[in-house]
Amino acid sequence: MSTIKQIKAPISDEIAQFNKEFISNIKTEKGLLDKILRYIIKRKGKQIRPILVLLSAKLVGKISERTFTAATLIELLHTATLVHDDVVDNSNIRRGFFSVNALWKNKIAVLIGDFLLAKGLDISVKKKEFRILEIVSETVQQMSKGELLQIQKSRSLEISEKIYFKIIKKKTASLISACCECGALSSTKNEKDIFMLKNYGELIGLIFQIKDDLFDFEKTSIVGKPVAFDIKDRKMTLPLIYTLNNCSEKEKKFIIRTIKKSTNIHKDVLEVIEIVKIHGGIKYAKNKMEELRLKAIEIINKFDDSETKHSLIELTNYMITRSFS
Repeated sequence: MSTIKQIKAPISDEIAQFNKEFISNIKTEKGLLDKILRYIIKRKGKQIRPILVLLSAKLVGKISERTFTAATLIELLHTATLVHDDVVDNSNIRRGFFSVNALWKNKIAVLIGDFLLAKGLDISVKKKEFRILEIVSETVQQMSKGELLQIQKSRSLEISEKIYFKIIKKKTASLISACCECGALSSTKNEKDIFMLKNYGELIGLIFQIKDDLFDFEKTSIVGKPVAFDIKDRKMTLPLIYTLNNCSEKEKKFIIRTIKKSTNIHKDVLEVIEIVKIHGGIKYAKNKMEELRLKAIEIINKFDDSETKHSLIELTNYMITRSFS
């Protein structure tokens, strides 16, 4: 299975250029803001989203200045949402390091997230990239709606699989879909190709979230996320939803009682994980990912053969096999 380094091989020079432009775009005068931004930049992740923007652009045309603008706007939005998410989730760890709110408290973290969002808007307006801005603005709305719907439904713990997919389509898949749509838009006027890549992005975005759900049931934390964090945070994941619909009434009551407790007993949480495994919740989620993977690859196979096409197929596979988010 390909690594991220191998996947981004067709765009290695462009990724290096993007990183330079991204740093240049958020550079500011010395002070607290600059210090925090440098801290964030040094701890960047796998850069899956800018990679998707660049690969999508190259698949249907040539990477241009518009592509770098789209990638920068997407990455600023993504970084802002991570900073805000850590505040919402009261999380002190991000990618194995202290989160912004852990080091500088919530008020400053919220302001940093706001700054990053505003910076993205500023760049897109100055470069007159209004359609890209429209797509990203709609994405921000969808992500917010998804998070709010998840909070609303987690109070009652009554989430069907249909509602679950509605939530993750908005809060996770919408941004990854926007990466592919904006990337394609930056290099072609072919609306059919843009639409196909938008749909492709949504499919791998759904895979990404389901895979994230599965990390909650790992024995050891390999993603900078505590084991059973979602269970303790009352988030209804796909393995859990499937299990609640297929276990005994006694087990169902135990699971719901454990999740609802304000202070979860560790052994009870571990028992919930075991019940999920016994009733095939994890296997079911993996099967769903495979269904989505095949649909995503079916879309990419409609494009002409190229190194870029191969990278997108391998990136689709990576979404399922990845061990670090």
